[in-house]
Amino acid sequence: MTTLISLIGKSKADPQTGYRKANYRFDADFAREVPFFGMALLEYVKPQKLILAGTTGSMWDVFFDHHQTDDDNILTLVDAVAAENVTAEMLAIHEQRLSEKFGIPVQCLLISYARDKDEQVAILSALSQAMDPGENLILDVTHGFRHLPMLALVAARYLAHVRKVHVQELYYGALEMVDQQTKETPVLRLGAMLQMLDWVEALATYDKSGNYGVFSELLKNDGMDAQHAHQLSQAAFFERCSNPVQAKEKLSGVLNQVREHQGPLANLFRDTLTERIGWIRNGKRASWELALADNYLERQDYLRTITYLYESFISHAVEKYGGDLNDFESRRYAHEKARDEYPQVRLLEHLRNAMAHGVRSANKEATRLLQNQQELEKELRSLRKTLFC
Repeated sequence: MTTLISLIGKSKADPQTGYRKANYRFDADFAREVPFFGMALLEYVKPQKLILAGTTGSMWDVFFDHHQTDDDNILTLVDAVAAENVTAEMLAIHEQRLSEKFGIPVQCLLISYARDKDEQVAILSALSQAMDPGENLILDVTHGFRHLPMLALVAARYLAHVRKVHVQELYYGALEMVDQQTKETPVLRLGAMLQMLDWVEALATYDKSGNYGVFSELLKNDGMDAQHAHQLSQAAFFERCSNPVQAKEKLSGVLNQVREHQGPLANLFRDTLTERIGWIRNGKRASWELALADNYLERQDYLRTITYLYESFISHAVEKYGGDLNDFESRRYAHEKARDEYPQVRLLEHLRNAMAHGVRSANKEATRLLQNQQELEKELRSLRKTLFC
C-alpha cells in the first residue's frame, strides 16, 4: 500500500477569494491549479491512503467551500483555524468527510510546531504510529513552517529503519520558483537527498564494521554494471572470512571500475570509497593482512584484529624462511620456526583461541587482557610493534 503524508501549512484566506492558488506543473502532461499542493499531488500519485499533518493553525479548512455551506462543523473549523486553536476532536469529525471526498482513507494528524527536541520526537512518534510496517511512502513537504521539511527528511529515514517503510519520493511545490512567463510553479522531486543519505549511512556502516559490501547495491543503483558492483560484496565476504587473497582478487577487478564510474552520487564519494579499499595496494600478503589488522583495531573489532595480526605474522615468516604463502604446510612450518624467535606470538594464539571459542583461556595474561578493553588495545598495539618492527 502507498501512503501520502502531506504537511498542511498556515496561510491566510482572502474573505472573498479564499486561499491563494498556484498552478503546479508536474510534467509535460500534468498540471493543476489548487490552493493546497497536496490536492494536486493526490491526483498525480494516486495513493491508497492520505495522512494530513498540520498544527493548530494550519489551513485545515482549505478543503471546504467557505461560502456555500451552513454546516456548523465547517464554520467552527474555519473559526478555529483563524484563531489557531484547531483540536484533534474537530479534525476527527472531518476525517470521514474527506475520506468520502477523495475516495481513500484519510487521517488528520494534529502535530506540534516542532519547537524543541521533545516536540520533534513526538512528531516522529506520531508518524510512526500512523504507518503500517512495509508500506510505501510519499512525502509532501511543500507547506508548513520552513523547518518542517528538515524534520520530514529525518522522518523519512526514521520510518525506513523503524517501520521498514519504503520512501518512494519527496515532493516540493516550489512557489518561489514560479515561471514568470507561464505562471506555472515547478514541482521538485527531492528523493535524491534520501539516496545521498544512503551513501552517508553506508560510509558510517563501513567505518564501524569494515564491510564495504554495503556500497555494492548503491553503485548498482547509481548505474554501475551489476556484475562489477557485486564484486564489492564478494570481496567483503572473503575479507570477513579471513581470506585476503580472494578478497584482493575481487577488489583488484573492481577498483578501476569504482575509480572510473561517473554516476552522479558516486562522484561525491569516489575518493572516499577508493581510500577505504586501498589496503590492496600494500605490497604482498603479509602487508595486506597487517593493514587489515590495523583497520580492524581502529574499529575495535578485536577478533579480526588478532586474526589478521596472527596471519600476517605467519606470512612474514613464510617470506623469511621460504615456501608458498598460500600453502598450509608452508605456513605451518614457517610459523613453528618463527614462534621460537618471537615467543610473544603465543599470546596472540591464546587470545585468538579464547575469543573464537568463547571460553576462559588457560593463559593468565590472555584472561586478564580479555577483562579490560583498554589493556587489550594497549597490548595489541604493543604486539603489533614488537612482531612487525
